[in-house]
Amino acid sequence: MPEINSGDTAWVLASAALVLIMTPALGFFYGGLARNKNVINTIMLSFIIVGVVGVQWVVFGYSLAFGPDVGGFIGNLEWFGLNNVGAAPHDTYFPTVPHEAFMVFQMMFAIITPALITGAFVERAKFSTFLVFTVLWATLVYDPVAHWVFAKDGWAGNLGGYGGLDFAGGTVIHVNSGFAALAAALAFGKRIGFGKEPMEPHNVTYVVLGAAILWFGWFGFNAGSEGAADFTATNAFVVTQVATATAAVTWMGMSWLFAGKPSVVGAAAGAVAGLVAITPASGFVQPMSAIAIGFGAGVFCYLAVRLRGRLGFDDSLDVWGVHGIGGAWGAFATGLFATTFVNALGRNGAIEGEYYQIVRQLIPIGAVAAYSFVMTFAILKVLDLVMGLRVTEEEEEIGVDVSEHGERGYVFDGGGAVVPSPAPASVEPRPPSESARLAEGGAAGGGGSS
Repeated sequence: MPEINSGDTAWVLASAALVLIMTPALGFFYGGLARNKNVINTIMLSFIIVGVVGVQWVVFGYSLAFGPDVGGFIGNLEWFGLNNVGAAPHDTYFPTVPHEAFMVFQMMFAIITPALITGAFVERAKFSTFLVFTVLWATLVYDPVAHWVFAKDGWAGNLGGYGGLDFAGGTVIHVNSGFAALAAALAFGKRIGFGKEPMEPHNVTYVVLGAAILWFGWFGFNAGSEGAADFTATNAFVVTQVATATAAVTWMGMSWLFAGKPSVVGAAAGAVAGLVAITPASGFVQPMSAIAIGFGAGVFCYLAVRLRGRLGFDDSLDVWGVHGIGGAWGAFATGLFATTFVNALGRNGAIEGEYYQIVRQLIPIGAVAAYSFVMTFAILKVLDLVMGLRVTEEEEEIGVDVSEHGERGYVFDGGGAVVPSPAPASVEPRPPSESARLAEGGAAGGGGSS
């Protein structure tokens, strides 16, 4: 067996844990942006994907994404059920750590990518259809795209052929999920009252909390993608911080300039946009280049969100504007700023005189965006015919927390009284707790305040 480096292994396992926490953090980020009648469902969409894709990845997803190649498009099923994936390192995939450590690190990427898409259709999706969609999308979209870019023989391989540089998943995760979100927004259609009634974030505290934990976890996402505790990982850590900080300040400044106030939600969204944009570049660029990438993310993603508002399609939480555009900008910017000073296994970008690297970046950006959009739209249209995509109008008006789960995110109002929440006849809400009954009795008896 090749020698295993304990330091590299410890870093990869710690990074996998950091990436895992990002998915429930995303649930809080999205949950705060949703309305209060849909917060539990919104968080659940992210949380349950940890289970669904976690099982799919072990059974066959990992083999499809990284297994022995079939025509450069997808892996075969030789590693079905993690057959032959164990203690021995792989010669390509993190060769100083156990193969199983690489597998579980990549599992966390496979989990968060479909979770990102959910922001496009929150507040109106049937939960049963969503579960089937998650398995189909992970299998038919994520696994092939991961193979194209990350796998040893994928046609758009990170460092060879005619593909581009993608250190930690700018195309695989962000362009992929962003353009899938655009397709989903069009397939699901608009929420009831969209454009006619307020649909503001119900809990900005959740938004900032979620963004902060995403920022924390993203160091594992980017620096962990080196697979070793070395200079490239250190640089990835540093440029992740720099680009994110720049984008947060930039988006806040854009909101201040155009809307007259320095938005807290805008600063949080800007941080996420910066994290997205630096992802493909993190193993290839220097800190000053990261500032330029973060600034571009703050400007371009902010403008993309405003454009979505003008175009009028209902991408509920602006996944396309932040992840689709942010990922595309980051992948393109990698072709501008990459330098072999940071990573000898990479290439120089246009700033270093290798102008053709821009073309190499555009090929996978375009291919992934087109494939993801078309396949996602097709999957959703088939599911709409077979199962239906949306809850009924009555259930949507009441909120999918009650209609889909029989639960509520918030039981009390500011004065301590129980908030009534009608449910459709087919749904029996969860009985109130003993404390809720006592509070209700106290309010009825004159003990509460309005």
